[in-house]
Amino acid sequence: MQVVVMGVTGVGKTTVGRLIAKRLGARFVDADDFHPPANVAKMRAGIPLDDDDRQPWLAALNAHLREAARRGDSVVLACSALKSAYRERLREGIPDLKLVHLVGARELIVQRLGARSGHYMNPALLDSQIATLERPDDALSLDVGPAPEELANAVCADLARVQAAPTSPTHTRQP
Repeated sequence: MQVVVMGVTGVGKTTVGRLIAKRLGARFVDADDFHPPANVAKMRAGIPLDDDDRQPWLAALNAHLREAARRGDSVVLACSALKSAYRERLREGIPDLKLVHLVGARELIVQRLGARSGHYMNPALLDSQIATLERPDDALSLDVGPAPEELANAVCADLARVQAAPTSPTHTRQP
């Protein structure tokens, strides 16, 4: 199983993704670890990445997911995946890729970003990410107000339902 936990900065992709991976017995991967130094420098400086900046990063992420799928490994990837085109790039060769979209009120996200330390992502980029976000229509969408454990439980329950009925469409739960 390949799962992408997506959303803007500060929604808890890493926290929730790690919990999901643990519950599924999957390997957790953070897309932030795949950014080249030039991308990290731009984000640290508060400069939004453009599509050209993201292409090698998305290619590396897709290659990683495809290799894991080829080996039969389950992966939970925390990745912003803000645009439909980015998600399609991640999905290439992985038709059963599952998407989990974490969403939340801007005020809550700002509060979380203010409490975060040790991350290179400049909180000033939140508005840019919100403007760039193309909401997916093929994802499980969850509001990040509840505790991360509750979110991980909801995701795992939904994934179990989808696995039990593979011919059913992906469920979308709006915040």
